[in-house]
Amino acid sequence: MSWLQVVVLSIVQGLTEFLPISSSGHLAITSRLFFGDDAGASFTAVTQLGTELAVLLYFARDIGRIVRAWFDGLLVRAHRGVDYWLGWYVIVGTIPIGVLGLLLKDVIRTGARNLWLIATALIVFSAVIAAAEHFGRRVRSIEQLTWRDSIVVGLAQCLALLPGVSRSGATISAGLFLGLRREVAARFGFLLAIPAVFASGLFSLPDAFHPVGEGMSASGPQLLVATVIAFVVGFAAVAWFLRFLVRHSMYWFVGYRVLLGTVVLVLLGAGVVAPV
Repeated sequence: MSWLQVVVLSIVQGLTEFLPISSSGHLAITSRLFFGDDAGASFTAVTQLGTELAVLLYFARDIGRIVRAWFDGLLVRAHRGVDYWLGWYVIVGTIPIGVLGLLLKDVIRTGARNLWLIATALIVFSAVIAAAEHFGRRVRSIEQLTWRDSIVVGLAQCLALLPGVSRSGATISAGLFLGLRREVAARFGFLLAIPAVFASGLFSLPDAFHPVGEGMSASGPQLLVATVIAFVVGFAAVAWFLRFLVRHSMYWFVGYRVLLGTVVLVLLGAGVVAPV
């Protein structure tokens, strides 16, 4: 992997990780279209460590409060408030993707990165996002989260294992269907992603140096720089996105997904870019 690839792909990762447009799909498309080969699922997972560090910093105060409340609630039953239960909801909601991620790790690194599949997922799942935006009541607050919400959103997060779907797109859509406000659904989805993405990135770190499946190898310095760039760009992206959701709908991203997916399908059909 060249340094130009590292810089370009890590910027793409930072820009797209938190938007409902699929960062893994964008990395696969960008690397094949402009560099002639797939960056690989492992490189994607490692660079996601940078964007998740951005989430940790952005939500540091909230995360600290939730962790303290969770431990406090374990010791004193009377102290079990909203933050205590939110800690449990994040734990429970993380279990499904942890199990499926391990079971499907080989498929995720190979066949799931076919551009025909990614482009189709971009278009098809845009209909789900549009439906969530249209039918979601958007009235429930963070204080009204339940066990059912954590399980449903956690199961929705599993769809992010397929490049082209989008982790934030899946979790926010699930939250909207459950009646959560947009920014509440986004915040809970971002919190839910932290354990899963860190586990995936650390698990994939050795393979990013020497891919056992499809994907280019990267050196230690390249992975470090990629993670730093993804962190800086990702921090700006998450701050912008949460402000955007307060006043704007998800339809903006639906149109972009359909356009991008269609362009990729046309390029594949014309033989301009290879699917694998």
